[in-house]
Amino acid sequence: MQHDIREEIKRLKRQMGEDLCILAHHYQQDAVVEHADYVGDSLELAQTIGRVGATHIIMCGVFFMAQSSAILAQDTQKVYTPYTKAGCTLADIAPAYMVEEVLRSLNAFHEVIPLAYVNTSAEIKAICGRYGGSVCTSANSTQMLQWALSQGEAVLFLPDKNLAFNTAREIGLSRGEISLLERGPKKGIRLYVWPGLCDVHVNFRKEHILHIREMAPKARIIVHPECPPEVVELADAAGSTSKIIKYVTQAPEGSTIYIGTEIHMVNRLRQRFKGKKEILPLFECSCRFMDMITPLKLYRLLKNIDEAWVVEIGEDIKKDAQLALNRMLEVCNS
Repeated sequence: MQHDIREEIKRLKRQMGEDLCILAHHYQQDAVVEHADYVGDSLELAQTIGRVGATHIIMCGVFFMAQSSAILAQDTQKVYTPYTKAGCTLADIAPAYMVEEVLRSLNAFHEVIPLAYVNTSAEIKAICGRYGGSVCTSANSTQMLQWALSQGEAVLFLPDKNLAFNTAREIGLSRGEISLLERGPKKGIRLYVWPGLCDVHVNFRKEHILHIREMAPKARIIVHPECPPEVVELADAAGSTSKIIKYVTQAPEGSTIYIGTEIHMVNRLRQRFKGKKEILPLFECSCRFMDMITPLKLYRLLKNIDEAWVVEIGEDIKKDAQLALNRMLEVCNS
């Protein structure tokens, strides 16, 4: 059955030719990734949209990624997702009405620029556009936080608090300049932090690292910056999925590397460097939402693409969200 689906996807791809482009996030399972024309992290996939000429774009990732693709796509292009219910707890923890209310309250005290992690809805990205802010990914969070701080008196970073604290530490903000949102506005605060967490990366603990240090003291450890700050501090390195891949690629042969991120990507790297480097998970966990995208759902979408639901963003939201996303791309490409 799986073999038949695999071959049918290949056949439908050949049939559609250059009219089709399939994008996939690194956290997708291998059986989906093998059909992708482009595989990347959130920043790489966003940058890819502007270079894609296909009429039909399929985003194999969680729903906010499909929304971002629809925001950046041309009017002549259609964006699809194999499964609309592949959501994100992190994105859901920052509803648009609440974010706007918080921004109004903070801006009554001093000028606050919103910076939304890409793991947010189109409505949140639109709010960032309207309030002079932007978005960021784990690959460019330091660059974008520095940019946002230069635009106002303070920044509201949402929704991932671990990424916020880890990024703030990296650019040298003191603990006294950072405040969790529930403490309210205060003089001297430069970074307000929304209290969200990633379902996957919250599972990594400093005990995992301490155990490896004792068991395999020569091993290297790299983690994603959505991990808790105490985990990032103990690791040898931290970075986005693209940085993790680069770190593993550049490590000397014979290295043992433990990775703290989603297991599908870790396993893919383990297979890629098998016999040359030992790649192991810091702790094994997968994203249940990413796992909702399957070859069967991709096949059904391709088979019925002319009748498939298209990801569409209302013009009022799209315009402001596009502004926020384009600000990020301009800062990163400058």
